[in-house]
Amino acid sequence: MLKLNHLSHLLEAGVDEAGRGCLAGPVTAAAVILPPQFENKLLNDSKKLTSNQRFQLREVIEKEAIAFAVAWASVEEIEAINILNASILAMHRAIENLAVQPQHLLIDGNRFKKYKEIPHKTIIKGDATYMNIAAASILAKTYRDDYMEQAATTYPQYDWHKNMGYPTPKHRQGIRDFGITEHHRKTFQLLPEPELPLNW
Repeated sequence: MLKLNHLSHLLEAGVDEAGRGCLAGPVTAAAVILPPQFENKLLNDSKKLTSNQRFQLREVIEKEAIAFAVAWASVEEIEAINILNASILAMHRAIENLAVQPQHLLIDGNRFKKYKEIPHKTIIKGDATYMNIAAASILAKTYRDDYMEQAATTYPQYDWHKNMGYPTPKHRQGIRDFGITEHHRKTFQLLPEPELPLNW
C-alpha cells in the first residue's frame, strides 16, 4: 500500500497532472487533501489502473477527501507558454480552487514553481509512492479522459475516445488524412518531420 502523505503533521495536498505528452487537448491538474485515517488498497498510480478502476476510485476520492479540485490549462496556453509552464499553471489553479488551503504541497515529478507561500516538495514517481498524489493523478486523468471523449464525438476520425490525444498510429493517421483541429497542439511534432507539409 502507498504511504498516505509525506508530512503527516501538516495538512498536505498531493498534486499531479495528466496530458503533458498528448498531441491534442488541454493539460489537466488536480490537487487532493486526504483525511488522516484514509485507507484504500486499490489506490495507485493512475497509469497502473484500468479505466473502470480509476472511475471507481474517483467516486471514493471525491466522497472522502477533505478537499479536491481539478483545473486546466488550454491548448492556447500550452502554445503560448510551453507545456511545462502550462502544466504548472494548471497545478497552481487546482491548488487555488481547493476549498481548504493546504499547509504543504507534494508534487509529482521534479519541476514546480512555488505557489504563494506554501512550502512544497517534488517527488519523482510520487504517484506510485504517496496516496495523495495518486489520488490527484486519478482525478486529473479521469477528468481529462472525459474531455477527450467528448471532443471525440465531434472529431471521431482521430480515435480520441481510445487514445485520449496521445500520439498513437491511428491518431497520426487521422492527422494525415484530415489535417488538424482547434484541439491540436501546433507547437508539438504532430507528424514525423519528413511528413510535415510546407504550410503546416
